[in-house]
Amino acid sequence: MRSQLLVLCRDVPASSRWYQKLLGCVGGHGGTEYERLWDPRHHTSKWGSDGLILQLHDWNADHHHGPLGDIDKPIGNGILLWFEVDDFDEVVLRARDLEAHVVRDVHVNPNAGHREFWIRDLDGYMVVIASPDGEGIA
Repeated sequence: MRSQLLVLCRDVPASSRWYQKLLGCVGGHGGTEYERLWDPRHHTSKWGSDGLILQLHDWNADHHHGPLGDIDKPIGNGILLWFEVDDFDEVVLRARDLEAHVVRDVHVNPNAGHREFWIRDLDGYMVVIASPDGEGIA
């Protein structure tokens, strides 16, 4: 089983560029209404699920399924996009370079024993960058 997380965006290309810079991922679909982002170390095909980390979908694109959300309601309430990364320090530097809104600066989560960095993306979703479990324990 693999999750295939999809979030709604106001500007799919801008969000794609933001996440690609932040996470070092690559776009696998492209377009103004929909994008698939991949971990380049595991990406094997345009449509396969290996390495898929995030799907971005325009709020207003209907496609074949109808509207997926209501832009007039709070965006992302209760949802955190959580990414464990091997290059934690580099991702934090890239987030700062992107001038991401910092919600909670780098800290150690004592329960998981790793470092975390909490930010908001272009649409206001909470994004948590975490180092591998146990990495923050001295």
